[in-house]
Amino acid sequence: MPHVLVAGKIHPAGLDLLRRSPGVTFDYVEEVSTPSYAPLIGRADGLVIRTQPLTAAEIGAAPRLAIVSRHGVGYDAVDVAALDARGIPLAIVSDVNSQSVAEHALMLMLALAKRVTTHDSAVHAGDWAYRNKFDCFELAGKQLLVVGFGRIGRKVAAFAKALAMEVAAHDPVVGDAPMSALGVAPVHDLQAALAAADVITLHVPLLGRQPLIGVAELARMKPTALLVNTARGGLIDEAALAAALAEGRLGGAGIDVLADEPPAPNHPLLASGRAILTPHTAGLSQESALRMSVSSVQNVLDFFAGRLDAALVVNRPKQRNG
Repeated sequence: MPHVLVAGKIHPAGLDLLRRSPGVTFDYVEEVSTPSYAPLIGRADGLVIRTQPLTAAEIGAAPRLAIVSRHGVGYDAVDVAALDARGIPLAIVSDVNSQSVAEHALMLMLALAKRVTTHDSAVHAGDWAYRNKFDCFELAGKQLLVVGFGRIGRKVAAFAKALAMEVAAHDPVVGDAPMSALGVAPVHDLQAALAAADVITLHVPLLGRQPLIGVAELARMKPTALLVNTARGGLIDEAALAAALAEGRLGGAGIDVLADEPPAPNHPLLASGRAILTPHTAGLSQESALRMSVSSVQNVLDFFAGRLDAALVVNRPKQRNG
C-alpha cells in the first residue's frame, strides 16, 4: 500500500481521510518549505504539496514517487518537466476555492475604496478628525475591468453587478458569449480597457516571464484607479506598482500574491500606505481549506485506486516509469 507525504499544513479533514484509508501510511510536515519535507521524500509514493517549490532535485531524490497532488490549482512552483521525464502525473483540486477567492477580491476592492486600513489606523491613533478628509468613494457606478473570465472572474463580476458597478471583462480564451450572457461587456483591447477602468481585478494564470501589468500598463491607468491581484504573483511589476502608488499615479492596490513569498523586509510595497497586502490567503477560508485538503488527498488515493479524474491532471503524461 502507498506511503504518502503531506508537505505543508492542511485542514485536519484531509489527514482524517488518510487515517481512514486501509493500509495507507503517511508523513506529515506542517512547515511550508522545501527543506522541511525534502528529507522525507525518498520514501514517498505520493505527495500532497502546498505552495513551496518542488524542483528537479526533490523529484530526483524520490525514486518511488508516482503521483503529486497540489493543494490548490496553481503549480508555478512545480517543475512539471521533471515530473514529465518520470511520467509522474500532477493533479490539482477541482473548483474548491473560487467562492473564497472571489469574496477576497471583492473585499480588497471595498477596503481600498473605503480606505478601511487607513481609517482603522487613524481611530487607533486617536485621530477621529481623520473622517473629515472625505477620502473614500462608492463602487456603485464605477467601471470594473475583470481580466480573466474563468470561474473566479465570473463570480467577481456577479458580485460587482450586485453593487451596481459597470462591469467589463477581457479574456481572449473564453470569448465574448459567456460575458454577454452575464451582462458583462466584452473588451478586446486590454490597453484601452485599462485606461477606462476605475477598478482592475486580475484572475489569470502567469503566462511567460513578463508581467501582465508593467510600467506601460500602470501609466495607462487613471490616477484614482484601484488594482487588485488575487491570482498569481509575478503578474504585476511590483517595483513599478510601488513607485506608481508613492508618486500618486494610482489610487490603491490590493495584493494577495507576490512574486516572492514571503516578501523581503525591504519590499517596496510594505512601505506603501495605499497598498493592502494579505499573505496569499484569498483561497484559504475555513470552508475552502477543508475542501482543498480533502480533494488533494483524495486525488492521491484515487490515483492508487486507478480512478483519478483525468480532468484534474495538468500534465497528462503518456506513461510512467517503473
